[in-house]
Amino acid sequence: MSKAMGKIHYLFLINFSLVSLAMMAAGNSNVTTDQLALLALRDRMINSEPREILAKNWSITSSVCDWIGVTCGSRHRRVTALNISKMNLTGTLPPQLGNLSFLVSLNISRNNFHGELPPELVHLRRLRYLNFRTNNLSGELPSWFGYLHKLQFLSLGNNSFSGSIPPSISNMSKLETLCLSFNSIEGTVPTEFQNLHNLKTLVVEYNPLSGPLPLHVFNISSLENIAFWNNNLYGILPDDICQRLKKLTWLNLAYNNLIGRIPSTVSQCSQLRYLSLSGNHFTGPIPMGIGNLTMLEQIHLQMNNLTGSDVKAQPLSISLD
Repeated sequence: MSKAMGKIHYLFLINFSLVSLAMMAAGNSNVTTDQLALLALRDRMINSEPREILAKNWSITSSVCDWIGVTCGSRHRRVTALNISKMNLTGTLPPQLGNLSFLVSLNISRNNFHGELPPELVHLRRLRYLNFRTNNLSGELPSWFGYLHKLQFLSLGNNSFSGSIPPSISNMSKLETLCLSFNSIEGTVPTEFQNLHNLKTLVVEYNPLSGPLPLHVFNISSLENIAFWNNNLYGILPDDICQRLKKLTWLNLAYNNLIGRIPSTVSQCSQLRYLSLSGNHFTGPIPMGIGNLTMLEQIHLQMNNLTGSDVKAQPLSISLD
């Protein structure tokens, strides 16, 4: 090998080593970013026995990937999942959570977190699962949810969220489950929701929703479970509900202000397992065909103005006024 070629080879090795070191440093920096984000969350928690457990375990003396509730990817060793549900933790969510850029799943359900959601969470563009259910979180539902295009599961139930449902949620085209129950959400269900072509479960129970029954929801043919129990919705059930929703297994519209007759075509919902229309203002007879729904396990029709029962075939328990 000539001296010139040897020099070139030597310089190549030097450059390669520098690039490798830079990449390793960048990787360590990213891991440190994840660590700092979780330490910020730990420091936002109020002192308690569960918090002390995290305080000891979430330590800079150990790898973030070994911390309680943390899962890392095998390749980059970045935090991909955080599950600290059911730990009786109390505190607020820090903006640094938005720096967990590889996060796919975030579950803080069944704790006592309070305050508003930090807008920095909009940066979690890889999220597929987000569960904040059963906390004391408040504020209006943020419109930035619409930027989480990969989200498939969103549960915000049993909190203190207020305001209206942002139409931007319809931008989450991969969303399969949406639960907003037991909040203080007002207004109506945006018409844009009919664009959620992968939605299977829509649960918005026990809110002060008002206005007409959102018939556009029945255009989402993928829906299997619908629950608007205990709102202030009015209107009638469409005759073609079962033609639109062939996969419907759960329908709970109890305790609203619905009127008219129960459509006889409800007997065409062959997959229906649960039907609750209690506490409305339905009139007329109970459709005979309901008794032929072989999959039906529970039916609740009490507290209406129904005139009788012609249901046959299936031994269903139906209560009238």
